[in-house]
Amino acid sequence: MSDFAGKLIGWQRLHGRHDLPWQSSREPYRVWLSEIMLQQTQVATVIPYYLRFVARFPDLASLAAATQDEVLAHWSGLGYYSRARNLHAAAQKVVADFGGEFPKNIDDIVSLPGIGRSTAAAIAAFCFGARAAILDGNVKRVLTRQFGIVGYPGEKAVEMRLWTLAESLLPSGNVDHYTQSLMDMGATLCTRGRPRCEACPVANSCVALATQQVATLPTPKPKKAIPHKTTRFIILHHAGRIWLQQRPPTGIWGGLWSFPELDMAADVLTTCRDEWQLQTTAVHELPAFKHVFTHFSLMITPHWVDVVSLPLTIQENTGRWLSVADAMRAAIPAPVRSVLTQIDQLNA
Repeated sequence: MSDFAGKLIGWQRLHGRHDLPWQSSREPYRVWLSEIMLQQTQVATVIPYYLRFVARFPDLASLAAATQDEVLAHWSGLGYYSRARNLHAAAQKVVADFGGEFPKNIDDIVSLPGIGRSTAAAIAAFCFGARAAILDGNVKRVLTRQFGIVGYPGEKAVEMRLWTLAESLLPSGNVDHYTQSLMDMGATLCTRGRPRCEACPVANSCVALATQQVATLPTPKPKKAIPHKTTRFIILHHAGRIWLQQRPPTGIWGGLWSFPELDMAADVLTTCRDEWQLQTTAVHELPAFKHVFTHFSLMITPHWVDVVSLPLTIQENTGRWLSVADAMRAAIPAPVRSVLTQIDQLNA
């Protein structure tokens, strides 16, 4: 075992995290679910979602048998909804192609929707004792600082160098403990901001610490201008209920339920009358707010519209009339939840 791996394993046994909900079982379904939820999301945020999710879908079979709408509803608010759609699709693939038993072979695990090389390695190491390297964001940060690797880790050449390094550091045994130690190091000591170098078990061999590069490694992603977009949420209100419609299965908020949207240049009342054949009263503009995605920001201006009567077209299966309480329980994105919360408070 390398000195690096040995020190990390020893540190993890004494100071690592041992009481996370998914650590009580090495059952592949729960490990897989936690790994997917933890992608780009902090542990503290994930825990309540994880507990609610497994309460509703306690095993892979129950997840596979659920509708996508049910799955998205239990994911609502966690963001990056393609993770939930892929999770559901992968569960169905395990049932269809692997007889309902989560595969043990890494190549088979990678074949499942939404699972990449690092996630597959983590599942295989934790559940099946496989000797496989992981390379998530936390691990990239630990390795770039420890070994002084310059260059944005998302660039192919730098990432390949990190993969080679990660594989060379694997111990011959206790890979699950080593894998957990890397995750814990990145999450609790070798953090992006305010790293606790004084508590690090490998501080004496850290190139970044020795050369005063802790604050500059990993090399940041080259900055690009973030596009700014605008839209209107049209809140159609009729007989104490509001109208939500399901978005297309792919793209932003794919498969979730949302308000109809209009371009900022469109006239709300004219659109309601001429395109949607709705008889309406005056439009009330609610406070605009910004929602930030990974690659762009969206300024949303909600408009409240009281609907007097409905045509047959709005009663078709393109959407649902729901009470605010029922809408809050549906699979909705965070900005819709924010607007519904605002409406609920106004009506209280």
